[in-house]
Amino acid sequence: MKRHEAREKAFQILFQLDLLEEDMEQTIQDRLTEERQNKFLDSLVNGVVKEKATVDQKISANLENWSLERLPAVEKTVLRIATFEILFVNDIPENVSINEAVELAKRYGDEKSGKFVNGVLSRIIK
Repeated sequence: MKRHEAREKAFQILFQLDLLEEDMEQTIQDRLTEERQNKFLDSLVNGVVKEKATVDQKISANLENWSLERLPAVEKTVLRIATFEILFVNDIPENVSINEAVELAKRYGDEKSGKFVNGVLSRIIK
């Protein structure tokens, strides 16, 4: 599984966890179906869950005219993944994390999601 695909699966798992407040392990198993688990996917999902408070604080500090609680679930989940990567995954360039996040936001969000995510993440890396 390529990292792009792992990010998309991580997005789906974290989105579901956030909305339904389900058991993390069961949700991961349900979403992976017959595929074998991927280390990068596991590190994203488990890392975002473990570092959620730090990640959410960093996002909140860089929102303009928004609160984290008011963010749509798609944008919040995408921002959490990318912010986790920026803060805690050293072998991924920041611009790669941002580009991947923007693509996820465009795919799953509305027409303004990509720009919004790009703006927040650009403030985070400054």
